[in-house]
Amino acid sequence: MTAAPAASVLFVCVHNAGRSQMAAGFLTHLAGDRVEVRSAGSVPGDQVNPSAVAAMAEVGVDISQQTPKVLTTEAVQASDYVITMGCGDACPVFPGKKYLTWELEDPAGQGVEAVRPIRDEIRQLIESLVAEIDAKQQKS
Repeated sequence: MTAAPAASVLFVCVHNAGRSQMAAGFLTHLAGDRVEVRSAGSVPGDQVNPSAVAAMAEVGVDISQQTPKVLTTEAVQASDYVITMGCGDACPVFPGKKYLTWELEDPAGQGVEAVRPIRDEIRQLIESLVAEIDAKQQKS
């Protein structure tokens, strides 16, 4: 029997094709089963940004099989953390959730060279988030 995840996190951006997919990939990679990870977009794209896929592959995180998903009220309700990716998305607000906005450049239409610094910034934010979730778990 596996333990329940310490937290659930939803990453939201408009197309769910770049920033939110990279964030979800890093969180899954760094936290494993300790955190339930979701990502979604208000207007999902057709595919995950190939430059984001390539940039993540460079650091050993495979997001090539991910697909953009539509943002639902249910996904927000089921998440402890709701993180928007600096794109001004309107997200339903429910009590008891932690809402964060990460101001990140949009990798849409950019090559791998331009996506790398965005990827690295996301990784730093994810590492801080994992530390926060772990600290909160230790207190409970």
